Amino acid sequence: MNVGDKLPEVLGLDQNGQEITLSSFAGKKLVLYAYPKDNTSGCTAEACSLRDHYDELQQAGYVVIGVSKDSAASHQKFIDKQQLPFPLIADTETTLLQQVGAWGEKSMYGKKFMGILRTTYLVNGQGVVEKIFTPKEIKTKIHAEQILDYINK
Repeated sequence: MNVGDKLPEVLGLDQNGQEITLSSFAGKKLVLYAYPKDNTSGCTAEACSLRDHYDELQQAGYVVIGVSKDSAASHQKFIDKQQLPFPLIADTETTLLQQVGAWGEKSMYGKKFMGILRTTYLVNGQGVVEKIFTPKEIKTKIHAEQILDYINK
């Protein structure tokens, strides 16, 4: 996925089993963020940053949606524990993650494996990607501020 590409119509199922489609957000801008795992330190910091700045993102016209390969039940626990005001897509088959390019080779302690590449996509009201924050750019504790800085410049 590159800047200028359109997101797929079907994004996936959220923590309640509801299908999330691109057309259901027609005219609204999206912050679609892919993260590795519920209830881990970096992912919790990122989700809480987005939660704490949720009103500002909404005022800027954005809807926040998270996606990882965790189950709907795991997402619901994460939402409840962290009081997240936005949906999380349970992409257990990594369909959306692969479509947007947030699934790829990672390495830890010299071992290579496939996993989620922490990536955020800012999407305009027509479903077109306008900005991609790559794994190296994202600072989990202040990620919402990074997004707002970009939006407000």
